[in-house]
Amino acid sequence: MKIFITQRIPEIGIKMLQDKGFEIDINPEDRILTKDELLTALKAKPYDAVLCLLTNPINSEVFDACPTAKIFANYAVGYNNIDVAEATKRGITVTNTPGALTDAVAEHAVALIMSLTRRIVESDKFLREGKYKGWLPLGFLGLDLKGKTVGIMGGGRIGYRVAEILRKGFQMNVAYYDIKKTDVFESELQATFYDNAEELLKVSDIVSVHVPLLDSTKHLINEERLKMMKPGAYLINTSRGPVVDEIALVSALKNNVIAGAGLDVFENEPALAPGLAELSNVVITPHTASATVPARDGMAVLAAQNIIDMMEGKTPVNKVVA
Repeated sequence: MKIFITQRIPEIGIKMLQDKGFEIDINPEDRILTKDELLTALKAKPYDAVLCLLTNPINSEVFDACPTAKIFANYAVGYNNIDVAEATKRGITVTNTPGALTDAVAEHAVALIMSLTRRIVESDKFLREGKYKGWLPLGFLGLDLKGKTVGIMGGGRIGYRVAEILRKGFQMNVAYYDIKKTDVFESELQATFYDNAEELLKVSDIVSVHVPLLDSTKHLINEERLKMMKPGAYLINTSRGPVVDEIALVSALKNNVIAGAGLDVFENEPALAPGLAELSNVVITPHTASATVPARDGMAVLAAQNIIDMMEGKTPVNKVVA
């Protein structure tokens, strides 16, 4: 069996595939392959499986370049980079890696919240620039989290874990929005359910976004909805960049429509919306919410196991289509 890996992943996953006797080819470049490079690489051999990344657009051109592939194992929870309708039509299995990065992403979201509400990045810059001349009674005043309301947009694993940390660790009130109720939010966290985004935004001091990228969630946070938020509220996005209208967000941050934002993902990644990086009331990280050794290793194990299951005639546990 021949496997192509579009970019090097943690060794634990590669070794799992090698131990099964599979022939493994890995993109030798420590970067994302261009479309043409990916197509050329996939045409080199009759690959049985492709282990791809969220940064690889997988569409009909890619499927045509590698017609022998039975599975595209995405090294990510989301799979909006893959044309799942086309994969289904062709009988190609698509898998993802849920669960492995729940804690890492949730903890990163909380880290962004803490950085913003206690103005950690601003304070650090101020000190490094030699501006600190002594204790300031009114310097870098922030926000206490206790008693405030966190609004969770998306009631999946990560959204729940963020809410759990903030409820149990900081005694915050929890509100959540999703297409349906999730009983554990209410039984374990005494959370309030909202069936529309607008009402959640109005009551939340912090809004943390954890929805998948779908046609229905693109620009879920837009100019109109940003204006519904409290002037002192903060927006956190560790889900997918296009869920937030980034240009509208920059305008809202510049004009104090909201107090600040913490972003780990961007609408046109890796590019940032003009002016975003210059704002002092935003904390930005380069899509590193899952960047812990346990999380990335766990993702590698799941992706490799999905391929092994497929090659051994089993149904991959994390199959999402076909």
